[in-house]
Amino acid sequence: MKTLLITLFGSILLSSAAFAQDAQPRVGREAAAKYFQVSEPNNYDVRNEGGSLRGASDHYLALHFGRYMASQSYDWGDNGQEDDVGGNSFGLTYRVGEWHNSMDLNLRLDYAEYNLEGGRPTKLSFLPLITFPDANSRFPLYFGIGAGLGVFFKQIDSKSAISFDYQLVAGARFFDVFENTGFFIEAGLKNHLLILSSGQLNGTFLAGGLVFTF
Repeated sequence: MKTLLITLFGSILLSSAAFAQDAQPRVGREAAAKYFQVSEPNNYDVRNEGGSLRGASDHYLALHFGRYMASQSYDWGDNGQEDDVGGNSFGLTYRVGEWHNSMDLNLRLDYAEYNLEGGRPTKLSFLPLITFPDANSRFPLYFGIGAGLGVFFKQIDSKSAISFDYQLVAGARFFDVFENTGFFIEAGLKNHLLILSSGQLNGTFLAGGLVFTF
């Protein structure tokens, strides 16, 4: 009987010690690590403040009107150098998708008018445009760089009908101001080099327009 009581009492003490050890708060690096675990984002179930669904597959279409603020042409018109030859521009920018998870890849079509000594050329540019940060971040400011080809609908005699175009841009965009419609303003450099003849243009521009998300 005495042996049975001693055995029973010892079992109770061991069980109590084990329970106390389990109940004791764990400390150290492993215990702290669980509070800093990052859950994987679900790109297909992210909602903005308005409650509309936003994800990595979102695109937008921007329609813009702009004008050259200052421009200089070299060996393009009848004179060697001319100032303020750039006129109005119209275009659209379509977001194709993300680029390296932090930037956007866009396709920009840009129609521009020029006023030179000897003619008034018009041109349509096709530009892949990379902008950052990506639109999904909803950060209002963005920066970008793009390069592509320009095709002249009207051109001065003996000058190339194809140009190499490149742009550097910075702007501010505001999405979903009214449902899926927002607006943006943009400024930067808009230059081109004639490919099949001499001639170039360097210019600064200011543009603005509407942004449609879908």
